[in-house]
Amino acid sequence: MNALDFTRDLVAFGSISSRSNADVSDYVEAALRRLDFETERIEYADAAGVRKVNIVGKKGAGTGGLAYFAHTDVVPADPWFTSEHGPFTPTVKDGRLYGRGSCDMKGSIGCILAAAGRFTRQALKAPLYVTCTADEEVGYTGAAQVARRSELFREMVAGKTCGIVGEPTELQVVYAHKGTYGFRAVARGRAAHSSTRHGINANLAMIPFLVEMKAIHDETESDTAWHDARFDPPTVSWNIGINDHTTAINITAPQSICTVYFRPMPGQKPELLLDRARMAAERCRLEFQVLGAAPPLYVDPKSELVSELLAIVGQETPRTVTYGTDGTQFTAIEKLAVFGPGSIAQAHTFDEWIALEQLERGTRLYERAIQRWCC
Repeated sequence: MNALDFTRDLVAFGSISSRSNADVSDYVEAALRRLDFETERIEYADAAGVRKVNIVGKKGAGTGGLAYFAHTDVVPADPWFTSEHGPFTPTVKDGRLYGRGSCDMKGSIGCILAAAGRFTRQALKAPLYVTCTADEEVGYTGAAQVARRSELFREMVAGKTCGIVGEPTELQVVYAHKGTYGFRAVARGRAAHSSTRHGINANLAMIPFLVEMKAIHDETESDTAWHDARFDPPTVSWNIGINDHTTAINITAPQSICTVYFRPMPGQKPELLLDRARMAAERCRLEFQVLGAAPPLYVDPKSELVSELLAIVGQETPRTVTYGTDGTQFTAIEKLAVFGPGSIAQAHTFDEWIALEQLERGTRLYERAIQRWCC
């Protein structure tokens, strides 16, 4: 099977993060076994009790070699751009494969499976590892489970395996990306008709907290201590959301919610901003909850891994990206870069697609990487 064949099969699974990814994981495991991999399953239930499955495969003996990382979950596909075919009906048209997850990132998985199929176990002098996780789109939970529980992952770390996170980079070599931090602050009030004295408007307690969040936003935009010119934009992108969930304008708000999501860069101390927000919430007597804290990914752009990937691709210099990946959970692997087919501009869109040329080229380049580190 080639990358297009694998990707079509994978896209047909509607593995939205809120659902179980067991079916698509079963497919990945069966495909790996047909390709002569040994496999390991890491299962867990998410916060809603939904069954999730991670698959880790190894082909070849010994340690070291090359590790590839991807995720099988996708974002929702509502709305979808056409009624001619649904988001989980993979469709080829005008040199593109349309379908939810085709770019982010089942096309990448298709490429590594096709490339792996071109090597016998006997031809590999060092192992090839393939890891496919759940829940990357909602907080890297599956990757965290693999990092904590997988015996094969511990083997990768101990063997100083080189790693590739196959997220869409248009097959350009990425040596760093931003981290992702988020929190929620909640004010509680009491709903009542606004013409009476019986209500307590939760927004009144939230307002001074929002003033501090705006001050942090402005500071991180203007203070160069929070800037990094290697990224575009070069700031932490302190993003504020607010909602009081009232159903009519003449009801006092029973609750008021502020969410903040920001993206720290390598070498920064995001805990300083997190602590400042927590203290502001305490002063305003708000509930405070950290929703996630994933560090940035960084490898020396002049490292051997990056240099050799650049040679494989024919690229002069590596780059950075501003989105996050499962790589935030796999930093125990010291040599880890991001490198995969497809453009992030097509990810999560209402007409998601990947160019067939990217699938073909991705397979060739992954094959060269396997040749370099496993043969």
